[in-house]
Amino acid sequence: MTIPLVTHPFYSYPFPGKHRFPMEKFDLLAKYCQEKGFLCGSNVFRPGKARKDLLETAHCSHYINRFINNQQSAKEQRRMGLPWSDGLVRRSLISPNGTFLSAQLALQYGIACHLAGGTHHAHFDFASGFCILNDLAITAKALLRQGKVKRVLIFDCDVHQGDGTASILADESDIFTCSIHCKKNFPVRKAQSDLDVELPPEISERDYLATVSETLTSLIAQQKPDLILYDAGVDIFTGDPLGLLSISNNGIREREESVLSLCKENNIPVATVIGGGYDDDRKALARRHGEIVRAAYTVYNL
Repeated sequence: MTIPLVTHPFYSYPFPGKHRFPMEKFDLLAKYCQEKGFLCGSNVFRPGKARKDLLETAHCSHYINRFINNQQSAKEQRRMGLPWSDGLVRRSLISPNGTFLSAQLALQYGIACHLAGGTHHAHFDFASGFCILNDLAITAKALLRQGKVKRVLIFDCDVHQGDGTASILADESDIFTCSIHCKKNFPVRKAQSDLDVELPPEISERDYLATVSETLTSLIAQQKPDLILYDAGVDIFTGDPLGLLSISNNGIREREESVLSLCKENNIPVATVIGGGYDDDRKALARRHGEIVRAAYTVYNL
């Protein structure tokens, strides 16, 4: 078996080069995975455009329509943080389906990696922080409604709190949201996850890795999830311009291996998404995001 990898060539569409959001990283990540032999014809899955009823499991239909038809207010667009375009709409309607597909593949194969996703700042009726549609919330709610799982754990290790995920899923008793993030970072107003682990900027790499491992170990024992959605954000990196933590490349590698090892040891299917990462060195950023795929091959002995 090879690791199922989910991606789409339109994840990186023509985009302003000087914008803070590194839209080209998705294409660079796919190319990196090809170079390393992780991504080949037999294990590539390409998602299609998400149906509106899937998106509406976690979002307001009026909001979806406003976004698609470029009818958001100037304030809404500023909060979104991305310039509206037809390309953005097309991409945004595909990516949530990529995470949904990855989760279904994980239930079948034990693991699957989406080479995008982790748009955890998107709320029920508004976009925020480069996030338009919340793929994690959509996927978890849809799988529960379809009866494919009974309990989902969303384990979010992006440097920023998954406020949109926490807000959308606040009343979902069968979905447990955990966010391990830097306390002094975006968003200023935090939501309340089922478990928020707030880290100080000065935390050591050793303590960070111990926190991630101990938290996931405890949650697996307590929650006994049928599926884990893992947001492997790499904006924890010491040089990331939008992160305030100081984790090295080796630390990121150790985190990914630790998380996936715990999933495998406990026989829990896991679907991964890449989350945040904003390094100006886009190729280095792609390699950093590629650590979750490399870890999948290492841990699952492939």
